[in-house]
Amino acid sequence: MNGKLIAMSPEESFRFECSPGVACFNACCRDLNQFLYPYDILRLRKRLGLSSGEFLNRYTSQHLGPGSGLPIVSLTSADARRLTCPFVTAEGCSVYPDRPSSCRIYPLVRAISRNRATNEITERFMLLKEPHCLGFGEPKAQTVRQWIKNQRVETDNPINDKLMEIISLKRQRLPGPLDLKSRGLVYRALYDLDSFKNQIFANNFLNNLELDPEKLAAARTDDKVLLEVGIEWVKQVVFKL
Repeated sequence: MNGKLIAMSPEESFRFECSPGVACFNACCRDLNQFLYPYDILRLRKRLGLSSGEFLNRYTSQHLGPGSGLPIVSLTSADARRLTCPFVTAEGCSVYPDRPSSCRIYPLVRAISRNRATNEITERFMLLKEPHCLGFGEPKAQTVRQWIKNQRVETDNPINDKLMEIISLKRQRLPGPLDLKSRGLVYRALYDLDSFKNQIFANNFLNNLELDPEKLAAARTDDKVLLEVGIEWVKQVVFKL
């Protein structure tokens, strides 16, 4: 990550605005290294009218997290030389209302820690000032809290934080590489939700698991709830929680 990180409290203000009138517009959509949360994939593939499998095959690559050993999904580039985001156009982001969480929160960076005893999450924010970005020269000012609210990041954070919980469980319970079967189970339950949905309801994958019956019923028609079921399924099946 090139640039300077500055710790910010929720009530601190900063100047920033991004629009076609800023000379560097779209520059941050190049030199791509875009990690995707499972919820990012859910939103993007719905906006594009694709199944989860179609979206994953067309727009992503999979690798293993160097620290966690869990499957990690990233956007593939539309331009191998410039590493351009596949969704950027001359007019800006073509999936803007459902852009990934890290794009949504930029130029802020959010970090979390979880208390093992209370399960309480503490969040910290930093301002990422990159040399290419001219948005910091714009006059508009807002606090960190205002920016988070205006970009609708708060709706994404709770379900995104559940992935951090999975990563923590992996490190505690199964340090080292996951076996191939377990990696496939995690990938399907978190990222390839259409495949997961077909398997759990058609093949009785939920037998003997402690899952909320109401949530399970809702998962048949609500993909966000289905993702929550997938996360809980991974906890119980892969990590024996």
